[in-house]
Amino acid sequence: MKPKVTILLLTWNGLEFTRACLESILRHTVVDDDTRILVVDNGSADGTVRHIRGLGWLDVIENRRNLGFVRGNNVGLRAIADGDVLLLNNDTVITQDGWLDELRRVAYEADDIGIVGCRMVLPDGRLLHAGSYMPLDSFWGQQIGSLEKDVNQYALDRDVEAVAGACMYIRRTVLDAIGPLEEAYFSYFEDTDYCLSASEAGFRTVCAGGVTLVHHENTSTKVNRTDFSSMFLRSQRVFRRRWESKLMSRYGTSVFWHSEVGTPSGYGLSSRELILQLDSAGVDVRLAYIYGTDWMDTRQDDHRIAAMRQRSRSLDLTQVVYAPGELFSKNSGRYRIGYTMLEVDGIPRNWVGLCNSMDEVWVPSAFNMRTFRDSGVERPVLVMPLGVNPDYFNPLIQAYRPTERYTFLSIFEWGERKAPEKLLRAYSRAFTRRDDTLLVLKVSNRDPGVDVPALVRAMDLPVDSAPVALLYNQELPAHQLGSLYRSADCFVLPTRGEGWGLPILEAMACGLPVIATNWSAQTEFMNEGNAYPINVKRLIPAEAKCPYYDGWRWADADEDHLVHLMRHVYEQRDEAAEKGQRASQEALSQWTWRSAAERIKARLLEIGQR
Repeated sequence: MKPKVTILLLTWNGLEFTRACLESILRHTVVDDDTRILVVDNGSADGTVRHIRGLGWLDVIENRRNLGFVRGNNVGLRAIADGDVLLLNNDTVITQDGWLDELRRVAYEADDIGIVGCRMVLPDGRLLHAGSYMPLDSFWGQQIGSLEKDVNQYALDRDVEAVAGACMYIRRTVLDAIGPLEEAYFSYFEDTDYCLSASEAGFRTVCAGGVTLVHHENTSTKVNRTDFSSMFLRSQRVFRRRWESKLMSRYGTSVFWHSEVGTPSGYGLSSRELILQLDSAGVDVRLAYIYGTDWMDTRQDDHRIAAMRQRSRSLDLTQVVYAPGELFSKNSGRYRIGYTMLEVDGIPRNWVGLCNSMDEVWVPSAFNMRTFRDSGVERPVLVMPLGVNPDYFNPLIQAYRPTERYTFLSIFEWGERKAPEKLLRAYSRAFTRRDDTLLVLKVSNRDPGVDVPALVRAMDLPVDSAPVALLYNQELPAHQLGSLYRSADCFVLPTRGEGWGLPILEAMACGLPVIATNWSAQTEFMNEGNAYPINVKRLIPAEAKCPYYDGWRWADADEDHLVHLMRHVYEQRDEAAEKGQRASQEALSQWTWRSAAERIKARLLEIGQR
């Protein structure tokens, strides 16, 4: 038997929006004994009440004046004697059947789930909301994913700090435990306050990724020409008085994090993900940029990172320098940790000395741990894996297929380490124009002296080779990269070595079968059960022209085996797709940034107890 639920709409003029909202509810919702519609009107003067009275399938309560969002909704909440309640703004539009059943299903997935929200998009299709968080520097609530192009990111159910009151499913157990909305607010901040109060009472707040509705946002404020700023700032002051000290006390430990953040480099992108997840896990991150200035951050779009930059950088804290090993000299903390990686089977001599000046060294994989120890690092070397962001890399991300051809994809920065010449030769050997295939190369090249298209032409590949598409130095926003993976059928990278192999893991998380070299750090998460490892023919000197590598080696992938594997996945598509599904399940359950941050937090707590 389904739990009863009352959909509670608050109206204050804006008849056009209310009519559209109610019509969309009726179109996509089964209104029966288990589903009631209640409209509370806050003194509308535009015919809203007259229109609602003429509808025979809902109830109405009329307030003589505008009581504000909080008190207006509370009139309705107190009038609902039993069952759950869904607060729904009158400027929302429902677009999918089964939306209410899905919210209800998520709400009852576990006994401790108390509040459920959903994805919201703007009328122009951009994502507006997938949960929210409260930055502790500005106390200006932020909607997760806001203004990103909607590619169905955040499509998985997730615990969040709060959801917007524009669509908030509240179980009866929560209403019984904490009562209605806090009336110290008139409008704004009351939804985050309510979710935090529910959390204090032991209830989780979840964003249901399978439900998306359209939200026009702040319509009542615009229609009624109210002073948004004064209402907002007044509510913000109330929120800070009620929650600032409580929210600050959630931090159980601190760390001085020294790295680049937000740059296109592997360190910059992964550092950003790690510190955001550390913050969510209750670690007070004090952030310093490895090059000394904030200008290196090309993505200053997250208030949490802004707050980390502004906090004092005490040398009494455990300090992590997350950067190439030659920068460990910048570590001046009480307890010094160097966090780095390398794609070869040894490390430079100066790295060894700097590693041995640390209290401990972190690396992302067992491959790196062996390499550092074999190279003479005597300090403790611990494995701290990196991860993938499941909100942006999963099989539900929208694909934009350029063709129906079976599409191989490779993403890399042009250079000897990625073995692009081996990939192109193997592809031209495996397929001709008679095969229904396409190879898409997303290539970045920061060296102005290297003409990649000319290098490709100089390979003199057979004229009847299957087609290749080159996406050259085309930057994609990070939240759209998953769509590129999802637009392909197989990811392939005959790399000679990886410090971690983030594109390989991202492709696996998106559900693609992966063909990659069976050597270096990606063997931490890639194996014959979830991928197609390429045999290693031999180990060869790594970039012999570069003294940085000091004679160390990396892998030469077996080109004949690569040809065989590409042909195999093309001909055995069901098997390959099944392996891709298995890879996605493992990546999303075992190799996320959240799990990486939890492991780091646990180690920081151990250090702090010494």
